[in-house]
Amino acid sequence: MTLPMVVPAQDLPPRVRIHEVGARDGLQNEKSTVPTEVKAEFVRRLADAGLTTIEATSFVHPKWVPQLADAEQLFPQISGLPVDLPVLVPNERGLDRALALGARRVAVFASATESFAKANLNRTVDEALAMFEPVVGRAKAEGGHVRGYLSMCFGDPWEGAVPVAQVVRVCRALVDMGCDELSLGDTIGVATPGHVVALLTELNEAGVPTASLGVHFHDTYGQALANTLAALRHGVTTVDASAGGLGGCPYAKSATGNLATEDLVWMLRGLGIDTGVDLGRLVATSVWMADHLGRPSPSRTVRALSHQEQ
Repeated sequence: MTLPMVVPAQDLPPRVRIHEVGARDGLQNEKSTVPTEVKAEFVRRLADAGLTTIEATSFVHPKWVPQLADAEQLFPQISGLPVDLPVLVPNERGLDRALALGARRVAVFASATESFAKANLNRTVDEALAMFEPVVGRAKAEGGHVRGYLSMCFGDPWEGAVPVAQVVRVCRALVDMGCDELSLGDTIGVATPGHVVALLTELNEAGVPTASLGVHFHDTYGQALANTLAALRHGVTTVDASAGGLGGCPYAKSATGNLATEDLVWMLRGLGIDTGVDLGRLVATSVWMADHLGRPSPSRTVRALSHQEQ
């Protein structure tokens, strides 16, 4: 298998933790429902490829995300894996369901804009934050780790460009309620590197340390890797990605796929940055899942490397 030449850069972190979202953020956007057994095998294969954080599912009401209605059936099948398996919880009922199955790493999903908060949660931004506060408090009281997702950090399909100060305000609220980590989402893929650096800088000035930040880029305009590199140069060491480039957002029709984990690993390997991921096994996993979904993977790296194997 071809691998990139390693040419390290001096201004980058030595290791990056990939927060794999394919099994949740990827599959939730599929038109057809993937069988529970296939999802479980997908997670096992991702773990076998060396990924240490694999977002497993979402404990939302099946009415809203029917593709993930099997959370109670799936989680026990994978909970014994030696990896972190965070799950999305939209409210206290979702948290109850997750805690009952032994989940102790949870995530809440907020919005930086009023339009998306209304579309996704049927609430204002502040009403959504008020709903999350007891969720975060209870999860922390149970000894849990809480991630706060923030969507539309760079642009919104209804509102256009999102002011940096608006994003910082919501991030600060999530940190103040107890979130251990924030994931900054470029839900419709409109960010560019300068915008990324500007937001990270403003967050630091508002007292949100880089160590608590992850980035979640979509590749709508082909900017996901460039934006990731800008974030790495700022000191970010947690990057969200989706195996095979699966995913989008069911409530934002202009949101295309996430940054492909294989494309990210290829770049990081070439930069001499350790991820612990076996690229060959990861590519094989994405080819396997693409076969189940009945279409080729959109990841350029998957296409290039799987073509070599033929």
